[in-house]
Parts: sequence; C-alpha cells; structure tokens
Amino acid sequence: MPMPGRRHAFGPAGRPPRSPMLTFQQIILTLQEYWDKQGCALLQPYDMEVGAGTSHTATFLRAIGPEPWRAAYVQPSRRPKDGRYGENPNRLQHYYQYQVVLKPAPPEILELYIGSLKALGIDPTRHDIRFVEDDWENPTLGAWGLGWEVWLNGMEVTQFTYFQQVGGLDCTPTTGEITYGLERLAMYLQDVKSVYDLVWTEGAGGNRVLYRDVFHQNEVEQSTYNFEHSSADMLFAHFNDYEAEAKRLMDVPLALPAYEAALKAAHTFNMLDARGAISVTERAAYIGRIRNLSRSVAQAYYDSRERLGFPMLKRPLEGGANPPDRPEGEPPLGGTAQNAKGAAQ
Repeated sequence: MPMPGRRHAFGPAGRPPRSPMLTFQQIILTLQEYWDKQGCALLQPYDMEVGAGTSHTATFLRAIGPEPWRAAYVQPSRRPKDGRYGENPNRLQHYYQYQVVLKPAPPEILELYIGSLKALGIDPTRHDIRFVEDDWENPTLGAWGLGWEVWLNGMEVTQFTYFQQVGGLDCTPTTGEITYGLERLAMYLQDVKSVYDLVWTEGAGGNRVLYRDVFHQNEVEQSTYNFEHSSADMLFAHFNDYEAEAKRLMDVPLALPAYEAALKAAHTFNMLDARGAISVTERAAYIGRIRNLSRSVAQAYYDSRERLGFPMLKRPLEGGANPPDRPEGEPPLGGTAQNAKGAAQ
C-alpha cells in the first residue's frame, strides 16, 4: 500500500492509461455506491448557501461530541469571490464537493480512500498519488485539523482532515473527513482542460450534456451579480439581522435554527467581500463575529445532545481510532480538509 508523503509507483512511460470515461454524474453515483458499502448514511446536500461541505450539519455539528457517525453526500459550494464570469476554465463561484465523514476516524481510512479511487477506475499502482501535508484551519468555524492534500498525477483532487477542534470544542473522538473536488477529479478522468467541457451525462439518443450546458450561464450571471449588482446596504442590514437572530435562537435554546442563521450571516459576509464593500480591518472584525456565532452554536448543540443522553452512543459503529502522534517528517494515514483561507464556509 502506498504511503503518504511518498511518490507512488508510475505505470508505463508517459501518461497512465485511463479506464472508459465516466460522466460527471456517473462519478457521483460510483462514489455513492462505494461509500454506501462502507456503512455511510447517504445524505442530501444542505439546502443553504455554504462555502464548503464542512459547513453541512452532517460534518460541522456531527463532529462535536462523543457520538459515532458515518455519512457521505454531495455539497454544492459557493465562493462568490471566485467567480470569473464563466471565462476561466477551472475557477468557479459555484462548484461541487463530495464529502465523507467518518467518526471515529478508522485506522484504515487511507485504504478506504484508495479503494474509492479503484472504484473510479484509477489503479494506484499505475498513477502517481501523493499526500502533501497541509494542515487546515477555518477561522469562521473555529475549526482546525491535521491535513493533507491528495495529488493525482500532479493535480489536487482530494483533501483529508483529522478534525482536532470544531467550534472551539475538542473533537473526541477524532473525526476523519475526506473531500473530493468533483470538477477536478472529473477533469482528470475525462482528460479535459476546461471544466465547461466536462460531460455531465450522455443524454437521450447519445446527445451529450456538457457542464457548459448546465452551468455556464449561471456562472456569467451570478458573477455579474456578485461583483456589480448586489446591494451592499442590503447585505450589511441582512448580516446584522442574521447575527441577531442567531443569538436570539441560542438563548431559547434552538441550536439548529441558530446554526442556519449563522450560515446565512457567513454567506452574506462572503457576498460583501466579493463586492469589495469590506475593508481589511473590517474584514477581520466580521470574521471574528462569525467565529463567535459558530462557537456558541457548537456549545449549544453539544449541550442539546448531552440533554438527550447522546443517543447514538447506544448504537456504536465498528472500528475507529484517534490519529497517531505525528512523527517528525511523516504524516499519519489521512489528512486535509478545505483550505478555507479567504472565505467563510
């Protein structure tokens, strides 16, 4: 089994051969089938604007407390500042992640991940797979973890994280997170240079539906709105309203509705940031306000589960282990979550 931090075996000289092409939606279906067999609850995307799959309640809140949890889901992710009017071949303000959450993190997490690559037709003995150390921190979520990027033949396609804290609370047991960048993975598997050339599905009668057909107009119009036509005055008012509502709901206490209000505040901040309406000094202050909400929500959620007696502890999942101490120069098996620098997730 290849080890993190080392160059894996190459196949024949030149670019390794690919399996028959999977469409974008077939990649998702393959991952769903694979992680279903690993005992994950297959969930639906969180129905709000979030910057990454980590912000889904199935990750952020479920990483808190002692209860075991396994889940997998696709999460549409929005980063308004990353929009490029549909002109950049690999930079989007709206994209997809496939998120896997394993709590406690099983000792064979690397083998499980490699198994998912095999399911996609990627032979690890014929491809260069590297784990590049990149510890993760998300200031707005009050979260951090030990992390690694996964590079497939020179392209980052996945990120691992062993969560150490979420919402300022220690993660005990440790949660393992695997995040696939679906567009990047698909670009490699389909051997295309532009995300808009990805085949979403073959379509009826062999008429291919491309990523361009599905999302290009959305990228153009949303970028135009984010950068040129959003109302800063309205967004500032909304941020204050969402912040106040989150605080009010935590006093009830209603942790889950409070978290949704906090997520709305975070997305509103991202919209203001894209609009250029927040100065460098103000930006740090706004991030601090969102972080305070995240920490308060995390504690409120923990308290709510404790009042219920941590019910999922009565149905333990198999396996699990905390990550080993990291020897100098050698990462444990696992590693990296989203690099959240610059965006509230």
